[in-house]
Amino acid sequence: MERIILIETSTALCSAALAEDGAITAYRESSAPKAHASLTAVFIQEILTERGISLSDCDAVCVSMGPGSYTGLRVGVSTAKGLCFGSGKPLIAVGTLDTLVAQASDIIPSTCNVIQSEAEGTPYRFIIPMIDARRMEVYAAVFSPDGQQLTETAPAIIDENSFAEYLEQGPCLFIGDGAGKCADVIRHPDAHFIQCQPKASSMLLPARKAYKEKRFEDVAYFEPFYLKEFVATVSKKKLF
Repeated sequence: MERIILIETSTALCSAALAEDGAITAYRESSAPKAHASLTAVFIQEILTERGISLSDCDAVCVSMGPGSYTGLRVGVSTAKGLCFGSGKPLIAVGTLDTLVAQASDIIPSTCNVIQSEAEGTPYRFIIPMIDARRMEVYAAVFSPDGQQLTETAPAIIDENSFAEYLEQGPCLFIGDGAGKCADVIRHPDAHFIQCQPKASSMLLPARKAYKEKRFEDVAYFEPFYLKEFVATVSKKKLF
C-alpha cells in the first residue's frame, strides 16, 4: 500500500493529510493565527494514530515548497525534513500553485468562498492560482486546465489590466488567497474568482505523480521557494 504524508503550511491555513493508495484517509487543518509551529507535528501524529500506523509504515513525506509565507514554509519544510531524516523516507516537494490548480477541480463549498461564478462545470481556458503578497501584489502563474504550467511563477502587481491577454482568449479561473483582492480590481466578464487557501488534501495528485516518477528532493539541501528574499525589519519601539 502506497502511503504519503502531506504537509501544507504555506499560508495562514495549516494542514496535514495522509494519502493511502490514492485516497485521503485522514486530515487535519487549523486557521489559528501563528500556530503552524505548534500544530504541524501534532497533526501528523494524530493522523498516523487515527489510521493505526507509524511513520515507518509510510513511503514518503510531501511538503509544500512555496511560494508563500516565509515562516509557514520554514515550519513545514523543517518538520518534513525531520521526519525524513529520522525515518529514511524520501522527501517530495509540491509547488503551492500546483496544489491550488489541483484544488480547483475539487472545490469544497464549506471551506472555499466562491466570489464570482461557480467553479464546477465552467469551461475555463486558463487557471491562474495566486498567493497573496503585500498590498496589491500576488505570486501567480498561468496553468492550462489539465495542470500544465504555462508561465513562470512570479510576483505580479494587480491592476485592471492584469492577465488581460489570457482573459481575451476565454474564461479564466483565479484561485487562491490572493483572488479576493483581484476580484475587486479585475472586472473582465470572463474573470471568475475563488478565494481559498491551499489544503494538504489537494496535494494528493501532484504528490503521487512525483512519487511514481521518483522526483525526490535532497533532504539535506532542499530549501523552500520563497520567490522573494526574506526581509527582516527593525522594531521602532525602544527596548530600554
